[in-house]
Parts: sequence; C-alpha cells; structure tokens
Amino acid sequence: MILVDTSIWIDYFRNGSTADTLDKLIESDMICINDVILSELLPSISQRHEEELKELLLSFPKLQMKIDWNEIVFMQTENLCNGINKVGLPDLMIAQNAIQNKVKLFSCDRHFQLIKNLFPLQLFE
Repeated sequence: MILVDTSIWIDYFRNGSTADTLDKLIESDMICINDVILSELLPSISQRHEEELKELLLSFPKLQMKIDWNEIVFMQTENLCNGINKVGLPDLMIAQNAIQNKVKLFSCDRHFQLIKNLFPLQLFE
C-alpha cells in the first residue's frame, strides 16, 4: 500500500506532474489515506461542494492512527538537531503513521526526503 500525502492530492486536483502516476495507483487499488490527510483536504472540498471528490477520498482504505507522542517529540528533536526545520506536526504524524504501518509515502514535500535519512520512512518514487 502507498499512503498518498496531501501535496500529491493537491497536485492531482490541479492535473499536475503526479496526476498520471496517481491515476495508475488508484486503478491498481494500491493507495490508502489517513485521518490527518483527510482533515487537511476535506474542509476545502466540502466548502466547494465537491461531493464526488469527497466520496472518492473516503472510499480509500484508511490507515489506523496510533500517535506515539514521545516518538513525535523524538522525531522533531532529531530533525532539528540535523538542520531539518519547519516540519509541522501533521507531517510528523503522517510520517509516523507510514512507518508504523510499513507503507510507502507518496509526497511532493521535500522534508520527507530528509526525514527518511533519519528514520525508516519509505518513500514512493
């Protein structure tokens, strides 16, 4: 399974460079989502009354979230000690969720490339 990050969904909605890849992953039933990503996407989708898009997102398997706050603090401390700053709490939670569930993360966000050098985060490329 591949956890698709908010940045990829936004690029997909704009028919950006990752759209073809995501279409193939959707057709192959290889993607999943989590509550953090949904909470980032659904408010603006609901505001624009895009019900089909909302239904699409809610149709994907959802990874269970088990937030280990001590691990989140450790991850952020390690990031900061290694010059990786400006990683927000939602992205730390997304990274932790991907690691816990042993799934690859598909994201456009550069800081995940840096995080994978410190933690066993697998990225889909």
